[in-house]
Amino acid sequence: MRNPVGGQDQRARRERRVRRTRPARQAEGRRVRWDDAVARAAASPWWRGAAALAAGALPTLAFPAPSLWWLAYVALVPWLLLIRTAGTGRRAALDGWLGGTGFMLAAHHWLLPSLHVFLVVLAALLGLLWGPWGLLVLRMLGGSPSVARTVAGLFVIPSGWLMIELIRSWEGLGGPWGLLGAGQWQVAPALRVASVGGVWLVSLLLVAVNTAIAVLLVDSAARTAVLAGVALGALAVGAVWAWAPRPEPAGMARIAVVQPGVVEGAGSIGRRFERGEELTRTLVGQDVDLVVWGESSVSVDLSRRAGPAARIAALARRVGADVLVGVDARQTDGSGRTGIFKSAVLVGPDGPTGDRYDKMRLVPFGEYVPARSALGWATSVGRAAGEDRLRGTRQVVMTLPGRSGLGEGTARGLRIGPLICFETAFPDMSRQLAGDGAQVLVAQSSTSSFQGGWAPAQHASLGALRAAESGRPVVHATLTGTSTVYGPGGGRVGSPLDTDTSGAAVFDVPLSTGTTLYVRFGDWPVRGAAAVLLVLGAAEGLRSVRRRVPALR
Repeated sequence: MRNPVGGQDQRARRERRVRRTRPARQAEGRRVRWDDAVARAAASPWWRGAAALAAGALPTLAFPAPSLWWLAYVALVPWLLLIRTAGTGRRAALDGWLGGTGFMLAAHHWLLPSLHVFLVVLAALLGLLWGPWGLLVLRMLGGSPSVARTVAGLFVIPSGWLMIELIRSWEGLGGPWGLLGAGQWQVAPALRVASVGGVWLVSLLLVAVNTAIAVLLVDSAARTAVLAGVALGALAVGAVWAWAPRPEPAGMARIAVVQPGVVEGAGSIGRRFERGEELTRTLVGQDVDLVVWGESSVSVDLSRRAGPAARIAALARRVGADVLVGVDARQTDGSGRTGIFKSAVLVGPDGPTGDRYDKMRLVPFGEYVPARSALGWATSVGRAAGEDRLRGTRQVVMTLPGRSGLGEGTARGLRIGPLICFETAFPDMSRQLAGDGAQVLVAQSSTSSFQGGWAPAQHASLGALRAAESGRPVVHATLTGTSTVYGPGGGRVGSPLDTDTSGAAVFDVPLSTGTTLYVRFGDWPVRGAAAVLLVLGAAEGLRSVRRRVPALR
């Protein structure tokens, strides 16, 4: 005969077990449904392609203006995990290409008003650089890789990424705008790393961190080795922070930046010049050592137009300092070439001093059209250059008249190294100027065509990387903002003049002596990355030969 009480207890226990296990079963069901949905999406070429585009665009949120710098440490993970599941080399290369296209579109979206549909074409062409990188990711992380192969991927995948950054840094392919490491311009440890290996080393470490996180998520067998690698990397960054050479203080220079602001409509060129004069006159009595105007602030050849040259010379006399102006005009250079040059011209109390630097690295389509005979049609669909600018042939260090109070090593006059606009994106140019003895790097820019977008903030942020790399302060002066100054370590000096400002500001710029490891040794991370890929290629070739030998027997 059944015990009714015992039966009730058993039913109660069963109900309690059901209640306890129901959430787990529900969670497991949701997880299975999610996995099925992901698998179905990954199997669809359209959904997978869209995911690759979005994953490639994600890292650009680390750049200004969003400035989500911390995102750069994980932003590549979705892209890596997607490529890892490609299954075939063709699919991996396609995922790499689409992701690269998304990256280039997002990083350069502010060019859309100038290039229109041509921007999509350029992004797709440059995105091809990531196709081989997709194959590398699949080779190192795809399937069920061994621990040794996964650990090797921590070196190979970042090295492949760095080769892409190197190739697309060629001026003819658009230059080094949007290098991954550039998003760390506000992060002090990253700036210290840049002083050792430039922005290249920062990019290399960021991709290594992303690769390590991707491995930790999917490969439990390699987690111990990967965590050990991450710990060693953190120790290396700590060692850089503690022992890498730091710039030594060497006095101060007072440098003024003149930013006219947005001037549009009929006669805008003349009115902008007049606004620059008006703002410069407010600097009288402020004991400045140099006044800097932005790129294209003067539209005539000062060596042939006495009137504008005399007006700027009068300003130099009133302020008591030379004025560095940006000239965008038809000129003749020292070798007798005549054409439109963009130049930095120094004007003193007696007129142009003879110090002139002609821009060497020109903006593709903005200042010249590559292969104009074939691509000249770009001028009809956007604001591409109607006439190619001529490029300068050498970098120049200018010496200002000697002044007291600049500190030891500056009594003979402050030595400045000019850069014009796009050139602040190139690490080698600021490194060259520092090696040639420049004490201050002066960058003149415009960005007036890109107000309201990411371009002004991105452009200004590059000065922080160039300062950290070279160990020299950077003065970034623009027509319409953002104008700002960075000290020798890359930290911001004073308050910037933003894009909504028309004004002049004086900055007490800290000078420095000493040589950073990057200035001394150059782009060694790039050479190291190339060596890693060469070793991989040699190992793969040897493995292929060994496979063939038994077959021949």
